[in-house]
Amino acid sequence: MSHPAEHAAPAQSTVVTVRAVLFDMDGTLVDSTAIVEQVWSEFASRYGLDIEEILRTSHGVRSGDTVRRYAPAGADVVALTAELDAMERTRTDGVIALPGAAALLQALPDEAIALVTSADHVLAGIRMQAAGLSMPTTAVTSEAVTLGKPHPEGYLKAAAMLGVDPADVVVFEDAPAGIAAARAAGMRTVVVGDAGDLEDGMWRIPDYSAVTVTAVKNDDGGHLLTLTL
Repeated sequence: MSHPAEHAAPAQSTVVTVRAVLFDMDGTLVDSTAIVEQVWSEFASRYGLDIEEILRTSHGVRSGDTVRRYAPAGADVVALTAELDAMERTRTDGVIALPGAAALLQALPDEAIALVTSADHVLAGIRMQAAGLSMPTTAVTSEAVTLGKPHPEGYLKAAAMLGVDPADVVVFEDAPAGIAAARAAGMRTVVVGDAGDLEDGMWRIPDYSAVTVTAVKNDDGGHLLTLTL
């Protein structure tokens, strides 16, 4: 007697061909949820703020932008941001890479990838190292942009630094602000996790366990990257 599962059609893989791959960091390559929640909980407690609201809106956003949004009138936003950033830099317990992230980064040519994160350069380096991930040579961190996510500046800057057109890029993101930034930049987007709704040019993965890539060098010195999701 046969079982229906024996005749089920295999799941269809998605193949995306691009010239460059851009990655967000927190929640996309690195799981730092415990530390982020801890630091913002201390901030919320100090000022009697709604921690759930802060966590809902701060993910993927520069810390200074969140402090500016929620700090009480008269607060020293610059000093508060520096204090929170310092707290995040000294806490690495529980920071781990998402499954398959290390293998994917190693399989991609360094000159065809970039990190685009709302963390500053120091924190990005600390988190990537704590997670056992190599930092791409090209990184657009919080201090490198005038406008943070959801503005597309960071993603557009990374594409320009890599010498590729936004239409030839795929972005891996997990936060609504970052997804909005990637889409505003005109880039195809892979959502890591369950945030948001999918539109044309968007796909979803739980992590990188099933993601594979082949890289072929072009005559112009760039790369043609074929990712199977």
